[in-house]
Amino acid sequence: MSDTDPVDAPGSAAPRRRPTMADVAARAGVSRALVSIVFRDRPGASAATRTRVRAAAAELGYTPDSAARLLACGRSRTIGVLTTVGEPFEAALIEHLYAEAGRHGYGVLLSARTPGHDERTAVDELLAHRCEALVLLGPEAPDAELTALARRTALVVVGRGVRGVDSAQTDDEAGLRAVTEHLIAAGHRRITHVDGGPGPNAAARRDGYTAAMTAAGLADEVHVLPGAYDEEAGIAAAHRLLAGDPAPPTAVVAGNDRCAIGLLDTLRRSGVDVPGRMSVAGYNDDRVSRLAHVDLTTVRQDTAALARGAVDAVRARLDDPATGPVELVLDPHLVVRGTTGPARRAAVRPKPARRPRRAG
Repeated sequence: MSDTDPVDAPGSAAPRRRPTMADVAARAGVSRALVSIVFRDRPGASAATRTRVRAAAAELGYTPDSAARLLACGRSRTIGVLTTVGEPFEAALIEHLYAEAGRHGYGVLLSARTPGHDERTAVDELLAHRCEALVLLGPEAPDAELTALARRTALVVVGRGVRGVDSAQTDDEAGLRAVTEHLIAAGHRRITHVDGGPGPNAAARRDGYTAAMTAAGLADEVHVLPGAYDEEAGIAAAHRLLAGDPAPPTAVVAGNDRCAIGLLDTLRRSGVDVPGRMSVAGYNDDRVSRLAHVDLTTVRQDTAALARGAVDAVRARLDDPATGPVELVLDPHLVVRGTTGPARRAAVRPKPARRPRRAG
């Protein structure tokens, strides 16, 4: 269909195509170049002509293609964001990314990882849409791959540090250390950590747990269950912990809130009193964790500050590609709620009894 094909007026039943600049020029009785001048707000058109052109555009329902204009100048003003479908922590981050990017005149384009749509494909799609910069939320790609990607485009990694690449993250080791120390202070000694498997910063969170236990003289009590950052991992961990262990832990720290909620739900369905018999804590402070019937003790990451840091890093990189890497690390915040409490006295591991001496 050509630019001379008829265009239906706004509100008609079946519009046949989007109106173009040529349609506006024909309706206003001016040249296409003059319409371009009006919509780029450049000198060269009288006030009367500008009024006539804008009126014609309104009648036709025409809006200028700002994306095409920006691309012609070598800019898209679009930040591509990689996310994971169903991840509540990343959903909160995206909400703040939209607000922060919009404040600086940038749009946001999302591409998601799913079981059938891998990370590399999602990133390639963002590049194909000519995004000006990429913000990757919790990428699983190896460091070398991310470093190579940063040579191709402005890149910010959120939730993980990569040497030589702009990043914004929380000090996850400190966060797990803080929540573990909270449980130790409440009298817990047998504390299990259900880790995040290969997930972003799972190793740092394991290290924080282990460091807190070791510092408290509880190195012999360190117990890490392999897990993942989802509810299914928490459910599986709960079944393992309840499978006949004569001395189960009195507290469990999960790798994130999703895992903790799967664990918590399974424990409660199994008749386990939380926190009376077993305390449970998570990480991230997702919205669901704040609900009264969940009331999960957790560690909060400042999603607004992470988003702000990511957009600031994008802007700095685009303004000066030669600038040094930004490495933003934020402090975590322990949030104590109703799923953790004092350890039961009976749960304290008794000291071995001395063998009585024989008389005589």
